[in-house]
Parts: sequence; structure tokens; C-alpha cells
Amino acid sequence: MSQQGRVDRQAAFILHAQPYRETSLLVEALTRDHGRFSLVARGARRPRADLRGVLLPFQPLTLSWFGKGELRTLHTADWNGGVRPLSGLPLVCGFYLNELMMKLTARDDPEPRAFSVYDDAVRGLSRLGAQGAVLRRYELRLMQALGYAPSLLRDSQGEAIHPERGYWCRGASLPEPDEGQIVADGARLTGACLLAIEADDYALPATRQQARALTRLWLTHLLGREPLASRELLQAIQAIAE
Repeated sequence: MSQQGRVDRQAAFILHAQPYRETSLLVEALTRDHGRFSLVARGARRPRADLRGVLLPFQPLTLSWFGKGELRTLHTADWNGGVRPLSGLPLVCGFYLNELMMKLTARDDPEPRAFSVYDDAVRGLSRLGAQGAVLRRYELRLMQALGYAPSLLRDSQGEAIHPERGYWCRGASLPEPDEGQIVADGARLTGACLLAIEADDYALPATRQQARALTRLWLTHLLGREPLASRELLQAIQAIAE
């Protein structure tokens, strides 16, 4: 007889894990087709448990589980390989990816595009270097995938973004053409940088700097000014060379 709510071989990542009861783990999983939810990995903390060396963060996995409540039960987990383990600054950046995903997504809300954005970011961090571009792309694409941020191809008047013009961005609104006004709660970006950001082209330092201002503005609008984790984490993220 099949187990209730059984799901087999789903692409996934582990966002967080913590001890649960005597020998188990409580795991927060991000899956491609079922979104984010909690799993119990029974016996995963036993010294000889098969799952002990598999349920690692920032590694592509294939998970199977059963159950339909808020807390499901992990059945099997397989490591897919192909991603270098993160360490040093890339590891700190990885924690930021996880925290932002958990802040911006709701449980049991499937969004394959968000999973793809996360997968791309983890693989980008594993290749070392260019962490700033990886994080900016992740922030922007995640917010766009979840419907929190607009496209950057047109302005608030419906006109195509012009590379020679300046624009004010605020909240989650379309860029407003700079006509000499001062926007206290906004960030001013050039049209060239807006188009480069939308095209995933972070080659120029000015693009990376203006993208950082834009994503910080949008995230503050969404999450408020409370730090995502700790001052130390934010300082490490902000110290990335742009």
C-alpha cells in the first residue's frame, strides 16, 4: 500500500537543519515543484546513518517524502553532485541566499522560477569570484519571480528606458524619469545601468553599485529596516567588492 502524500524524486536544496528529538533532524527544504516546507529526517544524526553526509546545505539533492501535514517525513535523499562546497565569503553569501529565500517565500507555495534563481546563485557562488554580481542577480530575479519587483525595460509612463536618461526608483514601482525632482525615498539610476541590470550584465562597477542601491531599496520596502540575521552577516555582505 502506498504511503499517504508520497512524493518521489524531487529536485531540492536544504535551507536549514537543526536537531530534532534524540537522533533526528528537522529540515527546511526548498523544492522545485512543491515550494518550501519542513521535513523530519528520522535517525539522520545517528553515527552510521545514510543521511548523515547527504543533507548538506548548498548541494543539489533529490528528495522523496511522505505526509500531507505541516511536517512531512523524509523517505530518501540522494546527492546530485556538481557543486563545489562553499567556504569563506561564498559561504556567508550562501547563508544570505537562504535567509532571503525564507523571508520572501511562503510555505507550500510552489514557484519553480524561484527554485531556478536559487540554483543558479548557488552554482555561481561555487565558481568563486564575482560574489557581488551573483547576489545582485539573485536579489533582483527572486523578487521579480515572486512578483515583488517590476521589469526594468519601461518607465512609469510606459516608455522604453533610454540609456542616456536618469531615473528614480522607489518601492516596487516602475522607474520614474528624472525631470529634476528630488525623491527622498528613492535611488537614482542611469538608464544604461537599468538596462544592464535587466540584461544580467554586471561587468561594469557602476552597474554593480547602482544595482546594490536598487535591491537594497526594494528589500527595505518589503522587509523593513530590521537586519535579516545579524550585524556581522550584513557587514560581511556589504564588504563584498563591487
